[in-house]
Amino acid sequence: MSALLLLFTCLVLGALVARLARPPAGLATGLNWWVINVALPALVLELIPRLRFDAQLWFPIAAMWVTFGGAWLLFGLLGPRLGWSRGRTGALILVCGLGNTSFMGYPLMQALHGAPGLTLAVVADQLGAFPILASAGIVVASLYAGRTPQPALIVRRIATFPAFLALLVGIAVGALGGWPPVVERVFAPLGATLTPLALFSVGLQFRFHPGERQVAAAGLGLGWKLLLAPLACWVLGTAAGVGGLVLTVGVLQAAMAPMVSATILADEYGLDPPLANTMLGAGIVLSLLSVPLGSVLLR
Repeated sequence: MSALLLLFTCLVLGALVARLARPPAGLATGLNWWVINVALPALVLELIPRLRFDAQLWFPIAAMWVTFGGAWLLFGLLGPRLGWSRGRTGALILVCGLGNTSFMGYPLMQALHGAPGLTLAVVADQLGAFPILASAGIVVASLYAGRTPQPALIVRRIATFPAFLALLVGIAVGALGGWPPVVERVFAPLGATLTPLALFSVGLQFRFHPGERQVAAAGLGLGWKLLLAPLACWVLGTAAGVGGLVLTVGVLQAAMAPMVSATILADEYGLDPPLANTMLGAGIVLSLLSVPLGSVLLR
């Protein structure tokens, strides 16, 4: 309970500071830089060498693809029938197909399931959600914005992302027996900064200004992201014989709020930015209730 209270406190504190304290310009950008380039790689380097690979680890990765692929199929079919613009359809696919599996997923999985849950959350994020964002996400953004996808850009984004490079190093170090204790003690405090700073940054950037024409689309999008996608992943995992914490974390990572980076990508490509930001804000609030509730149900 104290861990969940910390998450809620950091999120609310960020929102209050943004509105009442006049924070310096670029504060959220600076915090995000630290989280992405320092805290996240340090956490990956600490946790991944301890990971013991087994036959069920495919599931948290597959769950991310089910979530994105299902969103693409669902909204790709619904969009023309409901008269949505291509920008709106693309925004729904991106924002509701990709979950906030790092900024919110890591803290929530650690709070709900401790270090083992956090380690599995890293697998789902770094081998599932991030490669999807950097590949299929850019393809969707390009197609629905009327641009041509650039394979070189996709490869460069994946190959130069700090946490992904840390993942490769962590796998190699784990195969060689792990870090010396003195090195591991350096990564731990750096990685520990991720939770408070990530949630504080999310609070700083929180926006929720729904318009009348956004409510129906946002409801459908979040219905997929927070309810139907995790349900589909649970059905897949159960049918495949996956169980225990692997099943739980895979399903809960599928149930996370929309990804901040996916919303930024939608803004960058002009894919209905007001709707994208509304779904992000509403999804963050709702997931703080739905993810812990889902964790209880899965137990």
